[in-house]
Amino acid sequence: MSDTCRFGIEEEFFVVDGETKAVMRRMPQGFFEAAKTRLGDRVKGELLQSQIELSSSVHSDTTAARNEMKAMRGMLGEVAASHGLSILASGTHPTAMWATQRASEAKRYDSVMHDLQMLGQRNIVCGMHVHAEFDDLSKRVDVMSRIMPFVPLIIALSTSSPFWQSRSTGLMGYRLAAYDELPRTGLGEQFSTQAEYDDYVSLLVEARIIEDSSYVWWAVRPSRRFPTLELRAPDCCTKLDDTMAIAALYRSLVRHLIRNPEVNAKLSPVTRAISEENKWRAQRYGVHGSFVDEARRTTITISQALAEVMDMVQDEAEAMGCAEDLAHCRTIVAEGSSADGQLTVWKSALSLAETPHDALRAVKTWIAQETLQ
Repeated sequence: MSDTCRFGIEEEFFVVDGETKAVMRRMPQGFFEAAKTRLGDRVKGELLQSQIELSSSVHSDTTAARNEMKAMRGMLGEVAASHGLSILASGTHPTAMWATQRASEAKRYDSVMHDLQMLGQRNIVCGMHVHAEFDDLSKRVDVMSRIMPFVPLIIALSTSSPFWQSRSTGLMGYRLAAYDELPRTGLGEQFSTQAEYDDYVSLLVEARIIEDSSYVWWAVRPSRRFPTLELRAPDCCTKLDDTMAIAALYRSLVRHLIRNPEVNAKLSPVTRAISEENKWRAQRYGVHGSFVDEARRTTITISQALAEVMDMVQDEAEAMGCAEDLAHCRTIVAEGSSADGQLTVWKSALSLAETPHDALRAVKTWIAQETLQ
């Protein structure tokens, strides 16, 4: 494969009132058009009118990718401010009420909402996606299956959704609890070959269940539009440093699995079940939890799990020039994810006798500020 493993990043944001940071039920007139004028095809709408997405160019250089993502966040923030708005990068909006959300006015989304009904309206969540390019597309499904045990670690590092409808959920990453209500989500199925996956998709298309493979919303999936394997599991990261760290980790894992086909070559039903358990533990505890280690038959800390994975992929990161971004994963574990930052702000505000409403407003303000740092 290519030494650089070219990649792209997509980030979803909440569009909020500039003063109150309350989520917008309707996309304000002129805002999206102004964003398109400024950012072109790099910006697009999402399922709900309260959301917007930024997509990077294709990159091989991590510094160029970082610079583009930072510039795009800044430009979108400037356009938002000129319309009395702000943008928030987080897996959930702390106070948004799903029942008041409106779907975007697009033919595809009309079809999706008709199919999903209330579940679509409840899908007021924002994620980040990382595309890793493959020279040999026939290898994507194999790597998709073999990367599954590593996905919970990525989820833990990305957690940015501790609040839901003005309540502390007790989870560091609530987003996937809401998102996985949808069909064809979660860790996905264990297909051993591209042909098996293609047969699955064609069966659903022929049965008129879905239009194409873009309606398969697994945590990791082969992209329909690009020659990539797309990571979809992470919450949208509030801090750009966290975004770049997770992109580096994912790219390094993909490159390592392609170059070492014996790694996770034979995944048992037990391995899949343990991966599901660890996914839950990542959502619940974020970077403070532990994972079940199948080989040791005990639990290991997130810090230990990360250290072992980073040792495994260090050569890959150095070859691709993203070792510095990869190293930031250790900082996330040491200092906490966005979920930790949000909870710290919330608890601090409550300790100063602020009302629950004002405490959550402080959280939203913190997210908005960190999004544009």
